[in-house]
Amino acid sequence: MKQLPQVTRKAVDLLLDVRQRFAIPVVISGCVGPRGDAYRPESIMSRDEARGYHSAQIRVLADTPADLVTAMTLTNVPEATGIVDAAREAGVPVVISFTVETDGRLPSGDSLGDAIEAVERDTDGYAAYYMVNCAHPAHIAPALDPEATWAPRLRGVRANASKLSHAELDEAEVLDRGDPEELADDYRRLRERFPQLTVLGGCCGTDHRHVDAISRAFSG
Repeated sequence: MKQLPQVTRKAVDLLLDVRQRFAIPVVISGCVGPRGDAYRPESIMSRDEARGYHSAQIRVLADTPADLVTAMTLTNVPEATGIVDAAREAGVPVVISFTVETDGRLPSGDSLGDAIEAVERDTDGYAAYYMVNCAHPAHIAPALDPEATWAPRLRGVRANASKLSHAELDEAEVLDRGDPEELADDYRRLRERFPQLTVLGGCCGTDHRHVDAISRAFSG
Protein backbone atom coordinates (compact mmCIF):
# COMPACT_ATOMS: atom_id res chain seq x y z
CA MET A 1 0.00 0.00 0.00
CA LYS A 2 2.92 2.37 0.63
CA GLN A 3 3.86 2.30 -3.07
CA LEU A 4 0.28 2.63 -4.32
CA PRO A 5 0.23 6.45 -4.71
CA GLN A 6 3.52 6.48 -6.64
CA VAL A 7 2.54 3.58 -8.91
CA THR A 8 -0.89 5.10 -9.54
CA ARG A 9 0.56 8.46 -10.57
CA LYS A 10 3.13 6.81 -12.85
CA ALA A 11 0.38 4.85 -14.59
CA VAL A 12 -1.59 8.01 -15.31
CA ASP A 13 1.57 9.81 -16.47
CA LEU A 14 2.24 6.99 -18.95
CA LEU A 15 -1.21 7.35 -20.48
CA LEU A 16 -0.88 11.13 -20.61
CA ASP A 17 2.38 10.74 -22.51
CA VAL A 18 0.76 8.38 -25.02
CA ARG A 19 -2.22 10.70 -25.51
CA GLN A 20 -0.02 13.73 -26.03
CA ARG A 21 2.61 12.04 -28.18
CA PHE A 22 0.14 10.58 -30.63
CA ALA A 23 -2.56 13.25 -30.28
CA ILE A 24 -5.16 10.59 -29.51
CA PRO A 25 -8.49 11.97 -28.22
CA VAL A 26 -9.06 9.35 -25.54
CA VAL A 27 -10.43 9.39 -22.01
CA ILE A 28 -7.91 8.42 -19.35
CA SER A 29 -9.43 6.17 -16.73
CA GLY A 30 -7.82 5.25 -13.45
CA CYS A 31 -8.45 1.57 -12.84
CA VAL A 32 -9.55 0.31 -9.43
CA GLY A 33 -9.74 -3.41 -8.80
CA PRO A 34 -11.73 -5.45 -6.30
CA ARG A 35 -10.28 -6.26 -2.91
CA GLY A 36 -9.17 -9.88 -2.95
CA ASP A 37 -9.70 -12.49 -5.67
CA ALA A 38 -12.52 -11.56 -8.05
CA TYR A 39 -12.78 -15.19 -9.16
CA ARG A 40 -13.08 -16.48 -5.59
CA PRO A 41 -14.46 -13.79 -3.31
CA GLU A 42 -14.13 -15.31 0.15
CA SER A 43 -15.56 -12.37 2.04
CA ILE A 44 -17.62 -9.30 1.25
CA MET A 45 -16.86 -5.94 2.81
CA SER A 46 -19.56 -3.67 4.10
CA ARG A 47 -20.31 -0.47 2.20
CA ASP A 48 -18.38 1.62 4.74
CA GLU A 49 -15.42 -0.76 4.72
CA ALA A 50 -15.28 -0.61 0.93
CA ARG A 51 -15.43 3.19 0.94
CA GLY A 52 -12.58 3.39 3.42
CA TYR A 53 -10.46 0.77 1.66
CA HIS A 54 -10.76 2.22 -1.85
CA SER A 55 -10.67 5.89 -0.83
CA ALA A 56 -6.86 5.93 -0.64
CA GLN A 57 -6.35 5.10 -4.31
CA ILE A 58 -9.34 7.08 -5.54
CA ARG A 59 -8.13 10.23 -3.77
CA VAL A 60 -4.77 9.85 -5.51
CA LEU A 61 -6.47 9.44 -8.89
CA ALA A 62 -8.65 12.48 -8.23
CA ASP A 63 -5.44 14.49 -7.80
CA THR A 64 -4.13 13.47 -11.25
CA PRO A 65 -5.26 14.50 -14.76
CA ALA A 66 -7.22 11.22 -15.07
CA ASP A 67 -10.70 11.90 -16.45
CA LEU A 68 -12.51 9.30 -14.38
CA VAL A 69 -12.18 6.16 -12.25
CA THR A 70 -13.32 2.73 -13.41
CA ALA A 71 -13.79 -0.10 -10.92
CA MET A 72 -13.41 -3.43 -12.73
CA THR A 73 -14.46 -7.03 -12.06
CA LEU A 74 -16.66 -6.26 -9.07
CA THR A 75 -18.49 -9.20 -7.55
CA ASN A 76 -20.97 -7.67 -5.14
CA VAL A 77 -23.13 -4.65 -4.38
CA PRO A 78 -21.60 -3.37 -1.09
CA GLU A 79 -18.12 -2.99 -2.57
CA ALA A 80 -19.49 -1.29 -5.68
CA THR A 81 -21.55 1.09 -3.56
CA GLY A 82 -18.60 1.90 -1.32
CA ILE A 83 -16.46 2.70 -4.35
CA VAL A 84 -19.10 5.10 -5.66
CA ASP A 85 -19.21 6.74 -2.23
CA ALA A 86 -15.43 7.17 -2.27
CA ALA A 87 -15.49 8.64 -5.78
CA ARG A 88 -18.23 11.09 -4.88
CA GLU A 89 -16.30 12.24 -1.81
CA ALA A 90 -13.22 12.76 -3.99
CA GLY A 91 -15.24 14.61 -6.63
CA VAL A 92 -14.31 12.29 -9.50
CA PRO A 93 -16.61 10.55 -12.03
CA VAL A 94 -16.78 6.77 -11.59
CA VAL A 95 -17.73 3.77 -13.74
CA ILE A 96 -18.80 0.49 -12.11
CA SER A 97 -18.07 -2.76 -13.97
CA PHE A 98 -19.44 -6.01 -12.59
CA THR A 99 -18.42 -9.53 -13.54
CA VAL A 100 -20.81 -12.45 -13.94
CA GLU A 101 -20.60 -16.22 -13.80
CA THR A 102 -21.71 -18.56 -16.61
CA ASP A 103 -25.34 -18.17 -15.48
CA GLY A 104 -25.22 -14.40 -15.91
CA ARG A 105 -25.32 -13.69 -12.18
CA LEU A 106 -22.68 -12.01 -10.03
CA PRO A 107 -20.47 -14.29 -7.91
CA SER A 108 -22.48 -12.98 -4.95
CA GLY A 109 -25.60 -14.51 -6.51
CA ASP A 110 -27.28 -11.20 -7.39
CA SER A 111 -28.61 -10.66 -10.88
CA LEU A 112 -26.85 -7.98 -12.90
CA GLY A 113 -30.00 -5.89 -13.06
CA ASP A 114 -30.61 -6.09 -9.33
CA ALA A 115 -27.00 -5.10 -8.64
CA ILE A 116 -27.15 -2.05 -10.92
CA GLU A 117 -30.49 -0.97 -9.48
CA ALA A 118 -29.21 -1.35 -5.91
CA VAL A 119 -26.13 0.78 -6.53
CA GLU A 120 -28.22 3.36 -8.38
CA ARG A 121 -30.73 3.57 -5.53
CA ASP A 122 -28.16 3.71 -2.75
CA THR A 123 -25.93 6.34 -4.39
CA ASP A 124 -28.56 8.55 -6.06
CA GLY A 125 -27.36 7.46 -9.50
CA TYR A 126 -23.90 9.03 -9.09
CA ALA A 127 -22.07 6.52 -11.32
CA ALA A 128 -21.40 7.78 -14.85
CA TYR A 129 -22.47 4.41 -16.25
CA TYR A 130 -22.06 0.65 -15.77
CA MET A 131 -20.17 -2.10 -17.55
CA VAL A 132 -19.68 -5.88 -17.49
CA ASN A 133 -16.23 -7.42 -17.80
CA CYS A 134 -14.28 -10.65 -17.31
CA ALA A 135 -16.96 -12.95 -18.74
CA HIS A 136 -17.65 -14.31 -22.22
CA PRO A 137 -20.55 -12.74 -24.16
CA ALA A 138 -22.34 -16.08 -23.98
CA HIS A 139 -22.37 -15.70 -20.19
CA ILE A 140 -23.24 -11.99 -20.26
CA ALA A 141 -26.16 -12.24 -22.70
CA PRO A 142 -28.58 -14.06 -20.32
CA ALA A 143 -28.21 -11.20 -17.82
CA LEU A 144 -29.30 -8.54 -20.30
CA ASP A 145 -32.83 -7.27 -20.75
CA PRO A 146 -33.20 -4.46 -23.30
CA GLU A 147 -36.60 -3.55 -21.82
CA ALA A 148 -35.37 -3.21 -18.23
CA THR A 149 -35.34 0.25 -16.66
CA TRP A 150 -31.63 -0.15 -15.86
CA ALA A 151 -30.68 -1.08 -19.44
CA PRO A 152 -29.78 2.47 -20.59
CA ARG A 153 -27.25 2.72 -17.75
CA LEU A 154 -25.22 -0.22 -19.13
CA ARG A 155 -22.78 1.31 -21.60
CA GLY A 156 -19.79 -1.02 -21.91
CA VAL A 157 -18.50 -4.59 -22.19
CA ARG A 158 -14.98 -5.95 -21.84
CA ALA A 159 -15.43 -9.65 -22.41
CA ASN A 160 -13.17 -12.65 -21.98
CA ALA A 161 -12.09 -14.50 -25.11
CA SER A 162 -12.70 -17.83 -23.40
CA LYS A 163 -16.03 -19.49 -22.69
CA LEU A 164 -14.59 -21.21 -19.62
CA SER A 165 -16.02 -20.42 -16.21
CA HIS A 166 -14.04 -18.38 -13.68
CA ALA A 167 -13.23 -21.56 -11.75
CA GLU A 168 -11.97 -23.27 -14.91
CA LEU A 169 -9.88 -20.27 -15.91
CA ASP A 170 -8.39 -20.14 -12.43
CA GLU A 171 -7.20 -23.74 -12.76
CA ALA A 172 -6.11 -23.57 -16.41
CA GLU A 173 -2.40 -23.98 -17.10
CA VAL A 174 -2.68 -22.66 -20.67
CA LEU A 175 -4.31 -19.35 -21.56
CA ASP A 176 -7.45 -19.86 -23.66
CA ARG A 177 -7.46 -17.10 -26.29
CA GLY A 178 -10.69 -18.20 -27.97
CA ASP A 179 -11.43 -17.00 -31.51
CA PRO A 180 -11.10 -13.27 -32.27
CA GLU A 181 -13.60 -13.28 -35.15
CA GLU A 182 -16.15 -15.28 -33.17
CA LEU A 183 -15.78 -12.89 -30.26
CA ALA A 184 -16.34 -9.94 -32.60
CA ASP A 185 -19.52 -11.59 -33.90
CA ASP A 186 -20.71 -12.06 -30.33
CA TYR A 187 -20.10 -8.36 -29.69
CA ARG A 188 -22.07 -7.47 -32.79
CA ARG A 189 -25.05 -9.48 -31.58
CA LEU A 190 -24.87 -7.84 -28.15
CA ARG A 191 -24.77 -4.41 -29.78
CA GLU A 192 -27.84 -5.22 -31.87
CA ARG A 193 -29.78 -5.78 -28.65
CA PHE A 194 -28.08 -2.98 -26.73
CA PRO A 195 -27.21 -0.15 -29.16
CA GLN A 196 -26.11 2.02 -26.22
CA LEU A 197 -23.00 -0.17 -25.76
CA THR A 198 -20.24 2.20 -26.85
CA VAL A 199 -17.32 1.21 -24.60
CA LEU A 200 -16.01 -2.07 -26.00
CA GLY A 201 -12.79 -3.92 -25.30
CA GLY A 202 -11.24 -7.15 -24.14
CA CYS A 203 -10.45 -8.83 -20.86
CA CYS A 204 -8.85 -12.21 -20.05
CA GLY A 205 -7.28 -13.99 -23.02
CA THR A 206 -7.68 -11.07 -25.42
CA ASP A 207 -4.91 -9.25 -27.25
CA HIS A 208 -4.56 -6.86 -30.20
CA ARG A 209 -6.13 -9.42 -32.57
CA HIS A 210 -9.37 -9.49 -30.60
CA VAL A 211 -9.50 -5.71 -30.26
CA ASP A 212 -8.83 -5.33 -33.98
CA ALA A 213 -11.62 -7.79 -34.86
CA ILE A 214 -14.06 -5.98 -32.57
CA SER A 215 -13.07 -2.64 -34.09
CA ARG A 216 -13.57 -3.92 -37.64
CA ALA A 217 -16.96 -5.35 -36.68
CA PHE A 218 -18.23 -1.85 -35.87
CA SER A 219 -16.28 0.24 -38.35
CA GLY A 220 -17.53 -1.47 -41.50
